Formats: sequence, C-alpha cells, structure tokens
Amino acid sequence: MPRPPLSLRLKTPFGLSLLIFIATSLIASCRSPQLNSDITIRIIADGQEKDATVPSGLTVSQALEEAGVAVGPLDKTEPPLYTILGNGDTVKLIRVEEIFETEEVVIPFERQIVRNETLPEGETRLVQAGVNGLEEITYRMIIEDGVEATKTVVKSVILKEALPEIVMVGSQASFVPLNIPGTLAYLAGGNAWIMEGSTANRRVIVSTGDLDGRIFTLSPSGEYLVFTRKSSKPADEEINTLWAVRTRNLDPKLISLQAKNVVHFAAWIPNTNSVAYSTVEPRSAAPGWQANNDLYRVSLTNSGSPRRLLYANSGGVYGWWGMTFAFAPDGRLAYSRPDGIGLVDQDGGYTKPLLEITPLNTHSDWAWIPPIVWGADGNSLYFVSHAPAPAPISGEESPYFDISALSFKNEAAVTLVNSAGMFSYPSVSPVEYIGREAAFQVAYLQSIFIDQSDSSRYRLIVMDRDGSNSRALFPPPDKNGLEPQTPAWAPAQVDGQTGNFLAVTYQGNLWLIDSGSGKSYQVTGDGLIARLDWK
Repeated sequence: MPRPPLSLRLKTPFGLSLLIFIATSLIASCRSPQLNSDITIRIIADGQEKDATVPSGLTVSQALEEAGVAVGPLDKTEPPLYTILGNGDTVKLIRVEEIFETEEVVIPFERQIVRNETLPEGETRLVQAGVNGLEEITYRMIIEDGVEATKTVVKSVILKEALPEIVMVGSQASFVPLNIPGTLAYLAGGNAWIMEGSTANRRVIVSTGDLDGRIFTLSPSGEYLVFTRKSSKPADEEINTLWAVRTRNLDPKLISLQAKNVVHFAAWIPNTNSVAYSTVEPRSAAPGWQANNDLYRVSLTNSGSPRRLLYANSGGVYGWWGMTFAFAPDGRLAYSRPDGIGLVDQDGGYTKPLLEITPLNTHSDWAWIPPIVWGADGNSLYFVSHAPAPAPISGEESPYFDISALSFKNEAAVTLVNSAGMFSYPSVSPVEYIGREAAFQVAYLQSIFIDQSDSSRYRLIVMDRDGSNSRALFPPPDKNGLEPQTPAWAPAQVDGQTGNFLAVTYQGNLWLIDSGSGKSYQVTGDGLIARLDWK
C-alpha cells in the first residue's frame, strides 16, 4: 500500500508533536543572547588594581564607564577601547598627558678664516669678533603614566643670529705689482675687495662674509658696487637681498636697496643714480625659484619705493628659469630669454622682440639664456645664438652655439664665430675713435670641446668688432682651460701696454692679460676669487 503524503502524516499526534518541537527550536535559536549574566574583570589604573563585576558583552570603554573609571581624551587602554570583554579579562588604563615646553638654546658662532695677500705670511688680524646666537625651541612631550614617552620639536625661532668670528691670515705672495686704471673689484671668501692704481693697493669694502656672487657689478664710473648677500631666512622663503656700497669711502657703509630674491640681473642704469633689477619667487623644488621676469628701478639717493619698469610675465619658453638684461651706453635696454632677444620700452613697460632663438632643451632643472652685450658705440648687440645641427638632431637638442651680432644701422644679424660654445660670454672693450670712426674689440670664451660646451672649459679669445683678427690669448694650449665667466676689460690703457688689460679668474686667482701682446700676469695666489668687475 502506498505511503500517505507528508502533509497527511504530520496530522497524526506524533507528527504534530515533532512539528511543534522543530518550530520551538528554530524560534529559540533566533533569539538575541541574554545579557543578564555578569562577568568579573580586573582593572589596572592610576597605580592600583581592582576587580569589577560588569554585565557581559560590554566593550572596554563601556566596562570602564560601568566601573566608574573616567577615561581622558588622550588616554589609551590595553586592550583597545573597542574590544568586547570576557570573564577574567584584564584592562590596563594608561594615563596620557600632552605637555609643551620651551627652552632657549645658545647657537655657537663659527670661525671663518680669510686669506689676505695684503698681510705678511703668517700674520693674523681679527676683522670681526664672534657673537653667539640664541634660538627658542618648543617641544611637544607625551607623558604616559608619568613617564616621558616621546619628545619632538614643533617650533623653532631664531631670537638672535650668531655673528661669525672673521680672522684674516696673511698670505702675501711675491707677484710683481702692476699699474692699473680705474677700480677693479673682486669677490673673495664672501667679501668684496677693490684694487685702485696698482694691484698692490687692495682693501676690503664689504667684510660680512655672506656675498653669494649672484650679483656683483660696478657702476659705470666705478664709484658704487652693487651686490647680493645670502639671506638668513630659509632658502624657500628668501634667497638673498640686494645691496650697494660706495667704493671710494675709506669706511664704506652698506646701502640696502630694499630688494630681495635677485638671481639673474641687477645693474646700474647709465647716466643716473639708479639701479635696475629683476626678481624671482623662492620655491622648495628645483631650481629653487620661479622667475617673475619683471624689472624694477630703485634710486640710491632718493627715498621711495622701487618703480616698476616691466610687469611680471611668463617669459616665453622655459620662462620659469628667468631672463636677463643689458644696458647700452646711452641707457637703452635689451633683454635675453631662452627663446629670443629684444628691447625693453622702459616708459611703456613692454618688450619688443628682435630675434627668435631656438631654445635649448637641457633635459634638466635649468635653462640656457643667450648671453648678450652692447657694442661700445651702442650701434650693435652681440649675442650667443643656438645654431642648428645636422639631421637627425633636432634644433632644441643641438650642441652648437655661435657668436652673432645684430646691427641697428641696417637691422642685419650676422654670425661672427661658429661653434664658440653656450657660455662664450662676449665682452666689449672701451671705445676708441680712429678719426670719426668708433673702434673697439670683442673678447669671448671659446669652448675647447665644441659639442660639449655645457661642461667644457674655455680659452680667452679677442677679435675686432667685425669678427676679424681673432687671436687666442689665455691660457696656453698645454694648460687647463677657464671656467665659464665674463672677461672684464680695463677701462683704459696704461703705459707700456700694447692693448687694454683683460681680467679673468683662473683656478681661483686673478689674472691680467694684455690684449695686445698676449702677456699674462698672475695677481693673486689665495685661490678664493669667485667674481670680478672692472670700471
């Protein structure tokens, strides 16, 4: 006989009892756990241990509250506050305090030794007494159960800058003194020196020890020196500051020009008592600034704020690096930037492009700015141009650089020297009049390795203004070349010369070269010279 369906079978007394049992079990299994039972835990806090009875299922935070133990906002526990406790568990409460403490710390002064060839060998002279500085440091301390866990610096303020002790040590060399015209200024060991009349007559005019060499230029008459000093602030806040000093004062006083972050350009404006300069904005990322490509004018004799000549602008291709400028003898102003050269309308405050130059792709955090200089008669502009290279090298990748000239008489640009190098830095001599014609020479640096001029050393070359009569002067072929720099012409000739002196730094020393005879003379021997100018 077939079995009855399940629905019929469950209607029997036994089946019905089984169904009730199963339903009751399912309902019981779905009920929430009962929290009526208590558990005992141990609490360790504030140097004491105690047992506490609390309901089961509580977290550490809830259990401590139930036991009447207050937890501070910084306190921590073992196990963490969110942990659910079981019977017999132990909770350790760690009291945490945050304390700020300030202390003043003495900054010891440094001792700087400056070699001085005006003093006999071995003789010393104290130029500046050292003074300790003072720094205020604020610490944040974390105290756990009365014991210091961490101590970190949260703030540091310089209350007083340390002043270095500067000691001059004699290193007099036996170089023959030379008569020189004008004022020759040079930067050595962070200080500014001048020579006048003779290379034996040397005196320091700025002894702060903090000149950074970015700007170091004499006024056209040689009466003032304009220079930059390193800032005491962090480099990403302020790079340097701009100053001037009167070279003819026996006790020179520094003049603040109320300008800062001057990296590429500052120069005296011809026939005025004013200085023009361009600024950058400091950055923590390389190269350390973002150029403003602006231009300001400030007077040394009249008080007042600097006057803007050129508003900040992008500066074209690679304008983040910056641009530079050059004044003509009559005060006209040319500019140079990575993608071209032109003139600046100083009254209208705008630029007038003259020539486009293919910018150099350095594949690095620096950009190349074409060096420029006016001819001594103001009728031409000499510059370094980026020359093309054979295929498949692109124009921006070309390693070749020529020296060219732009004539303002016929508005023609011509190449004077092929493959001179990216750091050729042409420099013009004072003008001489032969009859009614103005004549002058051009000195420049020739790279030894023409396709690696970014890292090559150079040799000093002089030529006539049209590129003819080119002659290598210094150093000799069997010696190491010069580091990139702008040669400085003497403002006039002296008796016994066949040409004007040219001043260069070679292996950290000052050398003078007769542009006519090619004879060279070493002037210093301390190896500290970084920059120079001659007016």
